[in-house]
Amino acid sequence: MKLSIVVPCYNEEAVLSRFDDTIRAVLAALAVEYELCYVDDGSSDGTLARLRSLAQQHRGTTRYLSFSRNFGKEPAILAGLRAADGDAVILMDADLQHPPELIEKMLDLYQLGHDQVVAKRTRHGDRPVRTALSRLYYRAVNRWVDVELTDGVGDFRLLSRTAVDALLSLPEYNRFSKGLFSWIGFDTVTFDYRNAAREAGETKWHVGSLVNYGIDGMLSFNSRPLRLAIYAGLTLASLAALYTLWIIGAALVGGVTAPGYVTLVAIIVGLGGLQMVMLGLIGEYIGRIYYEAKRRPHFLIKESNTAVPAPTPADATRAGSRAGSRAG
Repeated sequence: MKLSIVVPCYNEEAVLSRFDDTIRAVLAALAVEYELCYVDDGSSDGTLARLRSLAQQHRGTTRYLSFSRNFGKEPAILAGLRAADGDAVILMDADLQHPPELIEKMLDLYQLGHDQVVAKRTRHGDRPVRTALSRLYYRAVNRWVDVELTDGVGDFRLLSRTAVDALLSLPEYNRFSKGLFSWIGFDTVTFDYRNAAREAGETKWHVGSLVNYGIDGMLSFNSRPLRLAIYAGLTLASLAALYTLWIIGAALVGGVTAPGYVTLVAIIVGLGGLQMVMLGLIGEYIGRIYYEAKRRPHFLIKESNTAVPAPTPADATRAGSRAGSRAG
């Protein structure tokens, strides 16, 4: 059995060497054949130079890809999955918030026949406000999306070759991996682990990026918000009709009174805001269709020390595609 470790990296120069030493020590104790597949997501610090050094130092077990610019974590995950050729693949971050010591437990559960072994982090140490908002988000989003998203479950998981090939067969441009992992199904087991602090460097997740990520999760696996727009329109039309009948009845009974300018302004502003929200929602879906129709590659590689499957739409439609490469 061969194990591939896929590690997306973005400005991780401060922690990369520590991560590499730690995970190699863990893997050496397990006596398993392995490869480390690093993906540099267009870092602006010395991450790429550090990856070159690691590849020279550990020939045969280190592979790296470097993007031409920052494309985002989702393309980095996809690139790593395309490059990995192990019987099982583990996705993990380079900041050591995903404890390498859990790899042994993942392999034990994989040997029992599970295609996905998922590590679920606890909320220990998180701020109470963030924990509450996160739980509220997942409770709300699971009422809308067509797959189940679990609080604390992220990219840290082991995937069998069957599961990897299934993910690679999905050709969409707008990828939301957390939803895709759930969508492909297969035998899945989850275990908890204690939340770990970042070893070095700065987090790449801020309020704006978290909000955008949450919106992606909401829109990637359902079209129910569009149906909600229809219901909202019908509800407002019904209320307007009832209000009109009430105004006519009041005029017939008591005569015409002074017009309600405040009420009129409030209704206009409220309806205008609702229309903008609905237009923005429709525009978001149209924008996603627009990007899908372009069929652009998910990423471009400027340098690599290994053969890399070309990120073309044709290749993406074949599970486990290995066609096309560019060596740096």
